[in-house]
Amino acid sequence: MQKIIAGLPYTKPFLFVDSLLFIDENRVVGTYRYDENLDFYQGHFKDRPVTPGVILTETMAQIGLVCLGIFLLNDKFNEGILIALTSSEINFLKPVFPNEKVTVYSEKVYFRFGKLKCKVWMENEKKEVVCKGFLAGMMK
Repeated sequence: MQKIIAGLPYTKPFLFVDSLLFIDENRVVGTYRYDENLDFYQGHFKDRPVTPGVILTETMAQIGLVCLGIFLLNDKFNEGILIALTSSEINFLKPVFPNEKVTVYSEKVYFRFGKLKCKVWMENEKKEVVCKGFLAGMMK
């Protein structure tokens, strides 16, 4: 699983994957802790920082779509294949605060003709769902 994380096309401060707990051809589970020193907390929101929804979506995409895509492509990913988000439909249910650790769950809906679509959700440390929905991406 470390090979998959190492293969991600991101680096800090835009890498939102700490660990992968499980992965197979149909699903992936991974975690990330939002460090309180990340730049976006300085202005979102004043005196009560909250993780922006776009960052939550990106975290779910990196774990639930890109990591799963790398796994499904196996060694073909190293041949220069790129993965790009094509659509997202996410509902936000609870805030995520600085220093919170989240767990992302993703289940493959389909993978065909280079398109991967997944049902994704994110839980906080209390096992509460903080956001959920569907993500899709193309692999070329």
